[in-house]
Amino acid sequence: MNEPRSAAGSPLFLRVFVFMLLCVGVVQLMNLILVVAAQTPEQKLHTIGQIADAVRQGPGEPDALTVAPASKIPTVPANPRAERLGLALSMVLQVDPSRVRFDFPPGLLARRPVYESRNLPRALPFADSTAARAVYVFGTFRVWVQRTDGRWLRVEPAGVVEPWRWFGMLWLLMSVLAVAPFAWALAHRIAKPFGAFAAAAERLGRNPHTEPLALSGPSEIAEAAAAFNQMQARLNRYVDDRTTVIGALAHDLRTPLMRMALRLEAVPDGVRSACENDIRDMQALITSTLAYVRESGQPAARRPLDLRSLAETVTDDLSDRGEPVTLALGDPVVIEGDSAALKAMITNLVSNALKYGGCADVSLERHNGEVRVEVRDRGPGIPPEDIDHVFEPFFRGERSRNRDTGGIGLGLASARAVARAHGGDIVVENVETGGLCARVTLPG
Repeated sequence: MNEPRSAAGSPLFLRVFVFMLLCVGVVQLMNLILVVAAQTPEQKLHTIGQIADAVRQGPGEPDALTVAPASKIPTVPANPRAERLGLALSMVLQVDPSRVRFDFPPGLLARRPVYESRNLPRALPFADSTAARAVYVFGTFRVWVQRTDGRWLRVEPAGVVEPWRWFGMLWLLMSVLAVAPFAWALAHRIAKPFGAFAAAAERLGRNPHTEPLALSGPSEIAEAAAAFNQMQARLNRYVDDRTTVIGALAHDLRTPLMRMALRLEAVPDGVRSACENDIRDMQALITSTLAYVRESGQPAARRPLDLRSLAETVTDDLSDRGEPVTLALGDPVVIEGDSAALKAMITNLVSNALKYGGCADVSLERHNGEVRVEVRDRGPGIPPEDIDHVFEPFFRGERSRNRDTGGIGLGLASARAVARAHGGDIVVENVETGGLCARVTLPG
């Protein structure tokens, strides 16, 4: 574990901590600039005279007051300040005080001066309406006035949010935009190693002999990458050891079979013929097992090749023997792969189609960045309960024990091993019009 540590950078938690401090520092700097550079907000003032003029003839200044009919008059809570202002407005409008309702809505926008006191007298010490017109109204308010025709009007300031508040909200947005690049960089730096691990796990599932992860980045990530590479190496050794054992057993079985064949020369003809058939079946099984082990255990040697030309060599060879095989026309399909293994895969699929379906129709195409190879036949298909088992080694859909009609049961398993070694896969499905379709998908 010392080697990953030497290749690693600073710890991940330290990087995150530094980035967070940097983000906090940027936000505090923006707040300091706001405190120093922002101007003192102006107090929003209206007079009773302006409100009275708005009631009589509409708002006197654009965007100062809004006047609108009121269909519903709410119950105004008792408020000494509102009552005094209502009395002043009724004096200016020369209407009964019961026809005027003054209210300051609760909340942050309803600012009341600190010098107001509930112990002040309710009567207004104004000699006339001229003095009442000069009374100031601070903050946000709402006034309902009943006109002579019985209709109610509502008067309130036009701007609910003062300009300085808009400036503050805009500054907060600018602060967020200033911190966003740092937050994005932090999130990207944290998520990138996880994406690399996910991609490595996907590659490992497709090809156990894929390149190991690079031991770079923070020390925690380097240690995790080293552990992942060790796991990959152990898995490969585990699979290779068991594959080697199976191959060795299959290879060593040839010697006793050969001795049995020699000893059968002294056996009566009837018994010798039956035993020779069993020996041939066992030799065919051993040969297929060795081929399966060789194709599934060795990494594919990749080089650019034309998959369509490879399929043509298989179909042309079978057509020359009189087999009903066709290959759909199309453009060349160039991929990276092992030509010998891919040719064996196509041969297995086409041979299965000919054996069980009576014909084989092969087609190749590119679809969504992948290469598809389809082999169709017009046979009876496969029972639905066998679809999930056809790729298992030594499984035979044909239930007889005859090797000539049922085969060994390693053809599809070997074909899928080749496809997965190239980063693809194989699926089989029954076609609605009849027959079976084996579909190979390979990286394009």
